[in-house]
Amino acid sequence: MIKPLIDKNDALMHREVKDVTAFDDSLKALIQDLEDSLFHYNGVGIAAPQIGVDLKVALVDMEQDGILQLVNPVITHYSEEKESDVEGCLSVPDVFGLVDRSTEITIKANDLDGNVIEMTAYDDIARIIQHEVDHLYGVMFTEKVTRYVTEEELEAMYDEEA
Repeated sequence: MIKPLIDKNDALMHREVKDVTAFDDSLKALIQDLEDSLFHYNGVGIAAPQIGVDLKVALVDMEQDGILQLVNPVITHYSEEKESDVEGCLSVPDVFGLVDRSTEITIKANDLDGNVIEMTAYDDIARIIQHEVDHLYGVMFTEKVTRYVTEEELEAMYDEEA
């Protein structure tokens, strides 16, 4: 079910949310709500706090590789190599800025059954995971922006890539 996004100033968006302890149908329902909302709002990632849920759950759209479901994710390794790129956020519409992020990360999380999984992510997927995990700890991308980007600059960047 599509859920409304909560206001970026809501207290839930600015504090660490709770670990998932029940790996049951309510978790599966939350993941479905997050997926429906992610596609409805045309995002590349979404975290439970963005729809008002106080749990460490996030999704990342890995395009042809499907939806990555992250439950209680912890980034255990950040590469020293960083890259600056434009980010935006469903919770902060029409605001874009350059953010420095590690180009490679290792992440530990739980699957839907509570099993521990570990994976390494690179480049854009690593960036999106870092952005979504930040949400679970109350950190907004706007706190990490090195420079805001105007709509005109954004359009010019996309024109260059085309």
